[in-house]
Amino acid sequence: VQTKAMMMRGILRRGFGTDRRAEMLRLFDRVSKGALSADDAVDAWSKARDRGDTFQSAGLPEMTEVVKQYARIDHGRGRRTGLPEVIFGEGKSVEQIISIFEVMKRHADELPEDQRRVAMATRVSKSVFAEIQTALPEVEYYEDARIAVLGQPKKVQSEERRIAVLCAGTSDLPVAEEAAVTAELFGYTVDRVYDVGVAGLHRLLDQFPIVRKASVTIVVAGMDGALPSVVGGLATCPVYAVPASVGYGAAFHGLAPLLTMLNSCSPGVSVLNIDNGFGAAMCAVKLLQTFGPPLPPVHEP
Repeated sequence: VQTKAMMMRGILRRGFGTDRRAEMLRLFDRVSKGALSADDAVDAWSKARDRGDTFQSAGLPEMTEVVKQYARIDHGRGRRTGLPEVIFGEGKSVEQIISIFEVMKRHADELPEDQRRVAMATRVSKSVFAEIQTALPEVEYYEDARIAVLGQPKKVQSEERRIAVLCAGTSDLPVAEEAAVTAELFGYTVDRVYDVGVAGLHRLLDQFPIVRKASVTIVVAGMDGALPSVVGGLATCPVYAVPASVGYGAAFHGLAPLLTMLNSCSPGVSVLNIDNGFGAAMCAVKLLQTFGPPLPPVHEP
């Protein structure tokens, strides 16, 4: 076993940078406690190296954790993709959300304090949050965004790498806030420009200097969904358009603005699913992580 452990240390030193020290220690701890054999650890990592995979995709047990047979927490997603796993609260029971939060928190507590990342759940109603808070008093809630959060958000990474979030009408605000809060939790400065729809175009033009400072812009609109095309024709940065399920009958719960946005004549406009503010924020974050200045290593709960 000692020989295998020495081999493992050598492999890990060649394959890992110092930023993965915490993951190495967790692996060694499992081997020392007998939860994972040295042979299995070496074999899994060797196969992963042969495939060019990362440590997290090597199939090692501590990277995926089963929660009461209804969830498999992907602890390695942040390393693979740059974005950690987030709980989609809609459709889950209160008990399920609480259990998953608890697993994420325990995993985060194993990391050094400066490497911990917030655990979050989207689409959480106020009534569901009230029940969650009974079991987990430290959970915070962003009511407009319907996001529940456990842990400390990342510190702002750069004032220069800003994300502008626009919405056409006040009725679109919940979707816009889902995008804005998500981006802030990932450490980005967000400028909100709300209620600037095309029915009063002067409102947008008055606020457009804010948009010009942004590296990425997210635009939420229901009804006719025209705002992203207008912004795309004026802004120099990429635009992520989010159709909102707001409007009268022929809006078809967001389908009409979705089709408008997909047929935008403004180049540089990409379209998300209906009401998917979270997805727009993830696109913006990943874009900035990919093409912005180098960031610290990603660690997730």
